This record gives sequence, structure tokens and C-alpha cells, in this order.
Amino acid sequence: MTSLRSEARRRRAVATLGAVSAGLLVLSACEKPTPMATVTVGTNSVSSETDCYNDGKAVPTAELAKCLKSKDIKSIKVDPDETVRFGVDPNIADKGWTILMNGQPLTDTSTKTYRTIPGSVFFNAQYGAQGNTTVVSIQQGETNVTGLWSFKLTKDA
Repeated sequence: MTSLRSEARRRRAVATLGAVSAGLLVLSACEKPTPMATVTVGTNSVSSETDCYNDGKAVPTAELAKCLKSKDIKSIKVDPDETVRFGVDPNIADKGWTILMNGQPLTDTSTKTYRTIPGSVFFNAQYGAQGNTTVVSIQQGETNVTGLWSFKLTKDA
């Protein structure tokens, strides 16, 4: 009788160990989300993860070029009289980040998690704007770009 109980305990222990191992295997297969970047204008915000992120390693140049030309980016309306606020996760800020406008640097690199720029800048030809839509990107890293988050700003007159 005691050997039956011991056998039952042993089977339960093996089953429990198997379930825990399977759970850990499933968890290890999950990708962790990329850091988030957010653009806020007035009371409206849009946030995005990115496909152009290599978890701290340089993203290949060809991949960055594709990301800058992506049509599948989030959009937000901007009144030129409003302030545009950019916020990034500390993971982005720690590596340094730059705001790009149509692929060209608009700001110096910063390690802060928050920056503001007047909305009129994004529709001013002096800064390289063309028309009523501008693609703004947040680039993580200076020489080795490790991430790129893009947003489309549309003029809301």
C-alpha cells in the first residue's frame, strides 16, 4: 500500500515538473515587446512599437531605409500653433535619441525621455517640410542606429 502511494507521488512530481518545464518553454518562445515612443499634440496621442529594432544591436542600413519608407505608420493631426511632444521609454533614452524629419536630423541627440517642438516646424519649408504631411522618426543611437520609430504628422489647419 505504501509503495502505491509512493508511486502516485512520484508520478505527480514528474507531471508537475513536466508542466513547469513546458510553461517555461512557452514563455521563452515569446518575444518581449520593443520600447514605445509616443507623440502628443494637445489632448491627442499616438504610440508605437517598431519593426526596426534590434534589442541594442545595430539595425542593418537596408532595413532602416525600408522602415523610413514604410506606409504602415501611425498618424496624428497637428495644428501648427500647437506644441508637439515626443516621449520615449527610458530604454530608448538611455542609448540617446534624435528626432528626424523626412529622414534628416531635426534635433541633437538627447538622453531625456521627453522633448517638445513647435508644430509649425513640421510644415515649414525652411526645415525641409513639403506639403501638409511630414514623416517624423525617432532614431535610437547616433552612429549605430539600434531602433527607429516613425509617425506621420498631418497638418490640421
